[in-house]
Amino acid sequence: MSLLVTQDEADRFALGDSPSSAAPGRPSDAEVVRARLVSPEMPTDRLRGWLVTAFLAALGALVRFQNLGFPTDNGTPVFDEKHYVPQAWEMLRNGGVEDNPGYELIVHPPLGKQLIAAGEWLFGYNGWGWRFTAALCAALMVLLIVRIARRLTRSTLLGAIAGVLLICDGVSHVQGRMGMLDIFGAFFVLVAFGCLLLDRDQVRNRLAITVGEGWATESPYGPRLGFRWWRFAGAVALGLACGVKWSGLYWLLAFALLTLLWDGTARRAAGVRRPWLGMLRNDLLGAVWAFIVIATLTYVATWWAWFANETAIDRHLAEQAAESGWHTGWYDIFPQAIRSLWQYSWNVYGFHNELHTPATGQHPWESKPWTWPMGLRPMLYYYDGGTTGCGEASCVSATMLIGTPALWWLALPMLAWALWRTFGRLDWRYAAVLVGYLAGLLPWFRDLDRQMYFFYMTPVAPFLVLGLVLILGHVLGRAREGDERRGTGLLVVALYVGLVVANFVWLWPVLNGDSISEWRWQAELWLPSWK
Repeated sequence: MSLLVTQDEADRFALGDSPSSAAPGRPSDAEVVRARLVSPEMPTDRLRGWLVTAFLAALGALVRFQNLGFPTDNGTPVFDEKHYVPQAWEMLRNGGVEDNPGYELIVHPPLGKQLIAAGEWLFGYNGWGWRFTAALCAALMVLLIVRIARRLTRSTLLGAIAGVLLICDGVSHVQGRMGMLDIFGAFFVLVAFGCLLLDRDQVRNRLAITVGEGWATESPYGPRLGFRWWRFAGAVALGLACGVKWSGLYWLLAFALLTLLWDGTARRAAGVRRPWLGMLRNDLLGAVWAFIVIATLTYVATWWAWFANETAIDRHLAEQAAESGWHTGWYDIFPQAIRSLWQYSWNVYGFHNELHTPATGQHPWESKPWTWPMGLRPMLYYYDGGTTGCGEASCVSATMLIGTPALWWLALPMLAWALWRTFGRLDWRYAAVLVGYLAGLLPWFRDLDRQMYFFYMTPVAPFLVLGLVLILGHVLGRAREGDERRGTGLLVVALYVGLVVANFVWLWPVLNGDSISEWRWQAELWLPSWK
């Protein structure tokens, strides 16, 4: 299969859920039904696909890891690194848990800080140490998005474009070079999304086998499909995402519903007479097991060090509550450690629930979620107006969290097109991207008085890239539309990718803290809201 595959195949792939050859429950040609389930096939250029993936992952690692130890605040962390980096260092000296409550700011699960601690264990308490695992995850996300986009589009070229766009995304770049938690959550969410895409294909392949063997419709509810290892892996990844930040719960719920929707449409495509009842009867219990039981057990397992360490913060909170006479009846049947974790978590929930924007003294870089899709309020992580090395008397070194405008300023058109494709053309690929994107955006509208920041969009950035790549597939055109149309489409796609790369190169100094002149610093601040 050519590297420049198949927008026509991708369109048939997108619409494959709607049976057209026979009504549900009636005899149908097995080959037609099987083609509807599995068409189009994955590209046959497997070696080339992996070579492209490896090259882009290596390029992403080079970009993320270069000069990783800079900037620091005189050798100490910058911005919100000041919360998580010291807590990670405490974990190294205290058996995997924090040993200093730090003004009660230990308000996130331990997994992200343990990952930071792994880098500190390898390289010490310095910029390289506390950012190493973040950069590693950011580089692995490039690998993941190439494979995910290739599977979504059945195109190695479009998968490669997704990798280039993610490398050039300012949010993914900066957060992948900070000792903060959000890049770890983004990594596990993207892992889960990839696993669930594989699960979707596996389910449809299994149904295609039953169709070929002639027993897919023996039951009006369709066949049982056995243990689904990719769904299991996706649930584990989502449990790990929750072990970084509780916001992983948004994707857990959204992806669980998305998977059930895929199960129902797969049964319908297979000609099952009652596909939705079949989904409820044959798939729902497995989904509950995966997304509730397995994900919960995975989340609890991320607290292993807290359970094992008697000196962990609030480790005996339940005993203290019992000594004060506080009992809840049924709650007392659980082990003391579980009750303590529940009460500790309830206290943390209270912190987050009351974290509102004050009437005075607001954080200078706070923003609200309606500004996030276009990145209208970036964040200044580091600033030094007294540096040298730019060739002028006065130089500036700054690191800003900026979404590359050539990507982020197209977010609203991308969402509008994705909504039309989802509901107007029943394109499951856009539906999947919308679910991933909106799961990270819409929940923040629930409490607009809460303190919120643009870096919450870090896990959303890959879904922005995937949505744009799907659109670029339409721009590229269908193979049957002729050489001139395809050539024009390829030219437009190449020009756009070049624009994104050029935009990223222009922003490079303020994404990495390079020393630049004052006039260049001002030229980087494109909008008044960026200042």
